[in-house]
Amino acid sequence: MRRVTLKQLRALASAVHSGTISGGAQALNVTPPAVALQMRLLEETAGVPLVERTADGLRPTDGGSELLAAAARIELALTECGEALDALRSIDGGRVSVGVVSTAKYFAPRALAAFAKIHPKVEIRLQVGNREETISALQNYDLDFAVMGRPLEDSAVEKTVIGDHPHIIVGPADHPLARRRRIALTDLADETFLLREQGSGTRLLMQRLFAAAGLSPTLGMEIGSNETIKQAVMAGLGIALISAHTVSAELSDGRLAAFNVEGLPIVRKWLVVRQSNKRLLPAAQALWDFFSTSGAKFLPDTPPTKRRSARVR
Repeated sequence: MRRVTLKQLRALASAVHSGTISGGAQALNVTPPAVALQMRLLEETAGVPLVERTADGLRPTDGGSELLAAAARIELALTECGEALDALRSIDGGRVSVGVVSTAKYFAPRALAAFAKIHPKVEIRLQVGNREETISALQNYDLDFAVMGRPLEDSAVEKTVIGDHPHIIVGPADHPLARRRRIALTDLADETFLLREQGSGTRLLMQRLFAAAGLSPTLGMEIGSNETIKQAVMAGLGIALISAHTVSAELSDGRLAAFNVEGLPIVRKWLVVRQSNKRLLPAAQALWDFFSTSGAKFLPDTPPTKRRSARVR
């Protein structure tokens, strides 16, 4: 049945529905010989008679009924496909796949919730991972775009800034350094630093910070999430370089302390990033624009600082 065409099925359905070949031709706005030809080709492919002529008009045989049922399913599938394409062409429909690096989960879900209130019919798929995982998903076109810090420098990407992303060093609230008004990076040489897993952008940033200063900090546990790092710091297992956006609540209620380290905070940028040749459908474009213009509203409050921010590439 691979040679069966939609034109043949529609010719059969129209002729049976009207009861005559001429009636079917009129409904399809073609000539009767054209309908007769399509029905004959379909019958040759099927290998069985498809219609019989009765006093009441054309009537489908068992073989014809099978093909008519198949034609009805095909027409339904095409109708549903058309409706889905209409939704994809609309801002108020379709699906969007968004990647979020784990540090961005402290603000990105609130931005997504605000967008969903404006466009409730858009289906959003959220994927959370570290920087390495998110970049891989972008390169494999598993995502429409991602919310992250620094993408791969050698990748052909389009990016837009959401807002500032400061990084600070935190320790337990009762740590002796928490009371110091000025701390040199060298003063932290004897401290144990907790660090994120390989592939994390925060870990890479810490390594670059100390490499630029010619220091080799004492490394403690490798921890796979910011939440666990915060708990470990509060428990006194070490200190950590971490996104200020991930510890806003703990700093506010005194469970953690931000150290006044010279040159900090390191201020990066939150970005929305996509492959340059990735074409966004209207719903995805609307969400991209929302993050670009309104995403900064959802960034957590960070502790004020009068020190000059560090720039680490």
